[in-house]
Amino acid sequence: MRVARKLAVLNGRVEFGPPKSAAGVRVVWLPAAVDALTGHLAAFVAAGPESLVFTGSKGQLLRSSSFGRATSWRETVADPGLGDFYFHDLRHTGNTLAASSGASTRELMHRTGHASMRAALIYQHATSERDREIASAMDRRIAKSGEKPKGKKKGKRGKTGTS
Repeated sequence: MRVARKLAVLNGRVEFGPPKSAAGVRVVWLPAAVDALTGHLAAFVAAGPESLVFTGSKGQLLRSSSFGRATSWRETVADPGLGDFYFHDLRHTGNTLAASSGASTRELMHRTGHASMRAALIYQHATSERDREIASAMDRRIAKSGEKPKGKKKGKRGKTGTS
């Protein structure tokens, strides 16, 4: 996905413009959910680079206030018991998943379009599940370091104390 502009509400008006910083202009790879997005594009989005990917029920620009009123959004988040789950929470969820998948701070900065480490660190939550994964990876490295190199023959120690 190519991110080249943002949509912002400024003084009550909805305006397109450049991202806050140069870091906001980026290309981001999407996970397997890209199949669902491709289907959405084919069914609901007009051809052309200026077409909006998501619109309101009448084809208008979406505003954050639209999600509080939208019955389908309320039903969608109520079904799994998410309660007060806002649309912007999806950004936080996706970036937290990227962080727990092993993305470095710099990689998160690229994905989120942030120019500072401070903003990217918000998504790097410590979790017990991730801590177990880290411990398992450490165990594998420790076990691997104890293995004898393959393909080398044992030799006698030379004068320098190396084989």
